[in-house]
Amino acid sequence: MALILNEHLENECQLGIWEIREDYDDLMSRLNLLPEEIRVVENFRNHDRKLEWLSVRVLLNEMTRQVLTITYNGNRKPYVAGNHYNISISHSRDLTAILLSQKKRVGIDMEYMSPKIERIAHRFINPDEIISEEPELRHYHMYIHWCAKEALYKICDKQDIKLQENITIEPFYPKPRGTLAGWVRNRFRNDHFKLEYFKIDNYVIVYCSI
Repeated sequence: MALILNEHLENECQLGIWEIREDYDDLMSRLNLLPEEIRVVENFRNHDRKLEWLSVRVLLNEMTRQVLTITYNGNRKPYVAGNHYNISISHSRDLTAILLSQKKRVGIDMEYMSPKIERIAHRFINPDEIISEEPELRHYHMYIHWCAKEALYKICDKQDIKLQENITIEPFYPKPRGTLAGWVRNRFRNDHFKLEYFKIDNYVIVYCSI
């Protein structure tokens, strides 16, 4: 088993993280997929994409101790079919993450850190946001911003949101684990959010619930 985190949070949410150590057959053996689900996973051309897709389903079943089905709405937002769980999903490299809640809307994002973040920062950092100039913190700080904006993008149902233009993260000093705040402003909303963040090895995880 590669379940590395399964935690019930104070905000009526449950957070799970799975490290993909298994091969395709091993993950498939842990699931009882519907015929249409089997068709979906077999149609993926990328082998890693197949492992990610399967690991999400294995993690969900481990977290809930149920056999559940994930489906998607027209905006590609996942939901648990025939169940009262709200769900948000993220994966990066060898890790898969799920945030669940029966009472709250949820959003989570996880990224493996690499120096390439500098080259794309202009796509999601806006002039009102402050990034540390300390070399050992700069990339981490950028990744927290990126993950926070992706988590907010998900929790707001991806409605007419551009990460740079419509989401602003308030200034904060990056720690190994902490909280931050951000705004989502567009024609649908002008809302303030609190988010939690932490690191596992070289991965950044940010999540929120409302």
